[in-house]
Amino acid sequence: MISSTLIALGTLAAYLIILLLTARLTGKEKSNEAFFRGNKKSRWYLVAFGMIGASVSGVSFISVPGYVGHTQMTYLQMCIGFFFGYLIVAYVLLPIYYKKNLTSIYSYLQDRFGSTSRKTGAIFFIISKISGAAIRFYLVCIVLQQFLFGQLGIPYPATVVIILSMVWLYTRKAGIRTLVYTDSLQTLCFICVIIAVLIIIGRQMYPSLTDMTEAIASSSFGRVFIWDNWNDKQYFWKQFLSGIFIVVVMTGLDQDMMQKNLTCPDLQKAQKDMCTYGFFFIPVNLLLLAIGALLYIYARQNSITIPESGDQLFPLLVQNGCFGPLVTVLFILGISAAAFSSIDSALTALTTTFCIDILNIDKETSETHAVKKRKLVHLCIVVFFIILTIMFKWIGNNSVIDVIYIMASYTYGPLLGLFSFGIFTRYQIQERYTPFIAIAAPLICYALSYLVPYYTHYQFGYELLMLNGALTFFMLYLSRRPASQT
Repeated sequence: MISSTLIALGTLAAYLIILLLTARLTGKEKSNEAFFRGNKKSRWYLVAFGMIGASVSGVSFISVPGYVGHTQMTYLQMCIGFFFGYLIVAYVLLPIYYKKNLTSIYSYLQDRFGSTSRKTGAIFFIISKISGAAIRFYLVCIVLQQFLFGQLGIPYPATVVIILSMVWLYTRKAGIRTLVYTDSLQTLCFICVIIAVLIIIGRQMYPSLTDMTEAIASSSFGRVFIWDNWNDKQYFWKQFLSGIFIVVVMTGLDQDMMQKNLTCPDLQKAQKDMCTYGFFFIPVNLLLLAIGALLYIYARQNSITIPESGDQLFPLLVQNGCFGPLVTVLFILGISAAAFSSIDSALTALTTTFCIDILNIDKETSETHAVKKRKLVHLCIVVFFIILTIMFKWIGNNSVIDVIYIMASYTYGPLLGLFSFGIFTRYQIQERYTPFIAIAAPLICYALSYLVPYYTHYQFGYELLMLNGALTFFMLYLSRRPASQT
């Protein structure tokens, strides 16, 4: 056990050294312009490739395969919807952001409505991103603690501090300029790992790729589409439409995901990168779902008790040495690559939003003072992440990816309503009501999610996001200014 632990530790250490060297080579410029906007010189294909790793995260490496046990491969229905969501982001939202030359996308709300709407949007993003990213990071830390740091006698809080300190080291200078390169490196590593893991596990179970594919398709885990029961949470049109809107809000209205796109030199290159990224997102998730189906088939064939939480199956089988030491090393490398890519983006985006939208750092007359303030904010967010990630260990969870999308349904709904009202109407609003509307809409949705199933057979899924956005839109319409005031 010690030898495999040392191999895993050496792999992780080598990986971190490569990230730090990449950051050193790309992060020579320490200005806020480089940190926030990458000097608008990013290559679109690097941005597109890097966004795959930033969006899938370490959670996807564990939770998407684990999701197969309860929902088969129906998650792919939502991934198909994702693609059409990326087209909306590319051809509806990106032209607006580029036309206004935005650094923070929430500046659009100030141009359209005023400072209260901008701060409301920024605060909802901060709450959404910091909680969602901390949940993703928590799951990865738990696995690394179980496989690596715990074997060395390092306590869980120290594991969290060590990993986040590494992320802080390579993002603190040049921010988004560095991330374009490190995320591309991490995505390459992640994709190579999932392909290698799928091949190794598949060959151990089946003599050929054709046999493996047929076994997955014919198993109880191979179902992709559900057309016949609209009350089912996994019903196709619920999943497909939810996928479209989830991408619109969690990518198009998310500073984290949009910040990289806004570093491209022009709109056309940003649209290229968004469409390319959206296309490749489907096969990446298909590979993860195939791994999940194989894991469940393997567990059944070998009479292995399947954990209640699907997130625990992949780590359990790897820890028991079911697939050999190479898969153990690849497993740790895969979740590390995805985790670092996700958390470094979140830290940079949160720093940008807080500095630009809350502190108005772009209005600072002294660049030196502005850079110092940005570095302090960046460090404070890292500390807050550490505290949250340690707290989540006490709370626990079942399926992390499910929790993330449920949270998004509540926290991103007001952003969907605000941006939709700004883009598709010409009304002005009475801004003093905006924060109350943004809070009321999720609360109403939460109440409906309990009351509707009690009186009917209908079960809400992620379509709560659409309802949340529609309620926000409707209440904004009611709060519009009278014609004499517009």
